[in-house]
Amino acid sequence: DEEFNELCFEFGLELDEITSEKDIISKEKGEEKAKGASDTVLYKIDVPANRYDLLCLEGLVRGLQVFKERINLPRYEKIMPAQGEGQRLIITEETVQVRPHAVAAVLRNITFTKERYDSFIDLQEKLHQNICRRRALVAIGTHDLDTISGPFTYTAKAPSEIKFKPLNQSQEYTASQIMDLYRTDSHLRHYLHLVENKPLYPVIYDSNGVVLSMPPIINGDHTKISVNTRNVFIECTGTDITKAKIVLDIIVTMFSEYCEKPFSVEAAEVVYPNGKTYICPELAYRKEKVKPELINKKIGISETPSSLAKLLTRMCLKSHVTGNGNNIEIEIPPTRADIIHACDIVEDAAIAYGYNNIQMTIPKTYTIANQLPLNKLTELLRLDLAAAGFTEALTFALCSQEDIADKLGMDISATKAVRIANPKTAEFQVARTTLLPGLLKTIAANRKMPLPLKLFEISDIVVKDPNTDVGARNYRHFCAVYYNKSPGFEIIHGLLDRVMQLLEVPPNEENGYTIKATEGSAFFPGRCAEIFARGQSIGKLGVLHPDVITKFELTMPCSALEINIEPFV
Repeated sequence: DEEFNELCFEFGLELDEITSEKDIISKEKGEEKAKGASDTVLYKIDVPANRYDLLCLEGLVRGLQVFKERINLPRYEKIMPAQGEGQRLIITEETVQVRPHAVAAVLRNITFTKERYDSFIDLQEKLHQNICRRRALVAIGTHDLDTISGPFTYTAKAPSEIKFKPLNQSQEYTASQIMDLYRTDSHLRHYLHLVENKPLYPVIYDSNGVVLSMPPIINGDHTKISVNTRNVFIECTGTDITKAKIVLDIIVTMFSEYCEKPFSVEAAEVVYPNGKTYICPELAYRKEKVKPELINKKIGISETPSSLAKLLTRMCLKSHVTGNGNNIEIEIPPTRADIIHACDIVEDAAIAYGYNNIQMTIPKTYTIANQLPLNKLTELLRLDLAAAGFTEALTFALCSQEDIADKLGMDISATKAVRIANPKTAEFQVARTTLLPGLLKTIAANRKMPLPLKLFEISDIVVKDPNTDVGARNYRHFCAVYYNKSPGFEIIHGLLDRVMQLLEVPPNEENGYTIKATEGSAFFPGRCAEIFARGQSIGKLGVLHPDVITKFELTMPCSALEINIEPFV
């Protein structure tokens, strides 16, 4: 276990824990339920999200064997069947509205065992959750080729016209009945929304009209694979062609190991509605060139080009030195879709070299870190406001349009609020332009607490600003509210004086602060004042208007103060 843990760490993985089914069940459901569960030792290994080639035992073992230099990296090859004998998947134009893309391949003369079969199904499940984004981008279907005959048609039909026997069911259902059937299924119900509201559902038929699958929901029972299956037809349908090709490449490279001719895949032909044909899987190898000094510099090591090439070869990136040692040519296999840029290659070289073997050095530049002045001021103010008897609140930076406009008696266009293009809930539609609504909502949620309630918050607000590169700007605001049977304007006014005293701003007009009577839509007429400091307006204080109080579901008078503290940094 220790050695394996070491090996995983060196390879850039993490052995999460060593457990067994029995342990897992007893932790989750108690020891009673765990009786009779298996004691077999299980390794839980954390695989980085970009390494789809390590998501099954086959790929993981292969990767570790190559890393340990026990085997050479296998060469995956695509076998083109004789003219007219290959499998064809014809896509019709009806699919354009639902899931326009499909790819396919065949694994010939494969030998499954119980373990291999389980691993095969498990890999599909892991890919579905990960790169396929819960089947939204790609859905995988695997079928027993001997039970069907090509060419296959991928089309889309009205739900009432699709009728077949779904996987592991005893009778035939129409597509709409299937939707109702799986609405309560803990596993499949999460995928129904992908096609539920579409007028046509995607479906794949063979030449005799047998349904292979209704992606992305369920396969047909007729073509289900078992341990005895010899020839597997794999189809991936999706909305993202790049992801579909990657998924197909991963599945065929992982399991072609068990074919009669290991690491060989039979190609299939996909015919698009416009008549274009495409041979898949791609299984594309490509060459990249990287300079050894770039690798050395980025990692902070000084290895020879040939030893760098050897390190990369151990990471399944077959490499050799070219041109007097000033370049390394790297061949990227179809299993490594995560290699997009030279820095991905550098990262793999660093993993193979061993992060722990990189010498620690003191940086050439010598700097001393400092707290951001604005944050330092915020921290100092927070302590003293708490000492003044106010309780700090932290509220959401997003709120609804009503909170910052209607409820405060303003028009939304006057607030300069930044809106979210696709809000998930009505509560989070815009970025807040004032801290007051957050504090009033906090009071509304704590009406049971004994009075008076004295709250404050120092946080950022966001307003549109065409002069900045992002079109918006943050300001650090300080807001305080006092909620009691009487409005308590003098308490809020006293707090303002205390804050100014702390900021060392004297109460005079030249270089200090003054307050002048004004009107504000959220405040009671004649009970509102604007605060000026060093000649500029920094905010308002006053007694809130009864309409504002009722709109926030409060029942007592309330006074509030909100200022911008950035001028005092």
